[in-house]
Amino acid sequence: MKRPPGWFITGTDTEIGKTLVSAAMLHALAGRGVRAAGMKPVAAGATWRDGGWHNEDADMLAASAGVTLPAALLTPCLMRQPLAPHIAAQLEQQEIDLLHLRACYDQVAAQADAVVVEGVGGFRVPLSREHDTADMAVGFGLPVILVVGLRLGCQNHALLTAEAVAARGLELAGWVANTIDPAMLQLQANIDALQQRLPAPLLGVVPRLETADALHAAAHLDFTRLSGWPAGRAQ
Repeated sequence: MKRPPGWFITGTDTEIGKTLVSAAMLHALAGRGVRAAGMKPVAAGATWRDGGWHNEDADMLAASAGVTLPAALLTPCLMRQPLAPHIAAQLEQQEIDLLHLRACYDQVAAQADAVVVEGVGGFRVPLSREHDTADMAVGFGLPVILVVGLRLGCQNHALLTAEAVAARGLELAGWVANTIDPAMLQLQANIDALQQRLPAPLLGVVPRLETADALHAAAHLDFTRLSGWPAGRAQ
């Protein structure tokens, strides 16, 4: 059975806009009539609400997705404490099992026409003594979308991440520039420099949004530049 198209969203750091871009992508897919699912395989930081533990990022994905997933597939590995995943897992006596995460992804893919997977932190965040988020991305075998947080130092972080993606044999399918520091000097010059160096199309520049939600972010992004982006169906 052929897998539906999917993408793995990573970032140049934590708190860089991965969730916003992932939700915007799900919103854009829904607008094309595509039944898309969003999942965050590993999440650290949860609050108790409505009879269960909730991660804010995962909830934002769920709100934008066209496929409703049970918590066990939306966030297969959920830690309560907002710490580095391997530290949180150790403290909470959990194991981040990459084979289990891949099995969960396969279940999600079987229910959807497209899947958006949000990573945790940057591209090489440790998940255990042996593995990191890059290994998770390799296990899923998905093309990568890089969210670059526009602030001082972003060029170095973006280029190092692109090298790490290539070193794992994965495709960098596209990148998004997200305005973290609106007062950044020579912001456009930094974007231009990265366009010349990153081996993937720029999908858009997200300004500092007064309302940071999927709808407003999607207005600044063009996912049709992605190879394999679904043509969509008539509404």
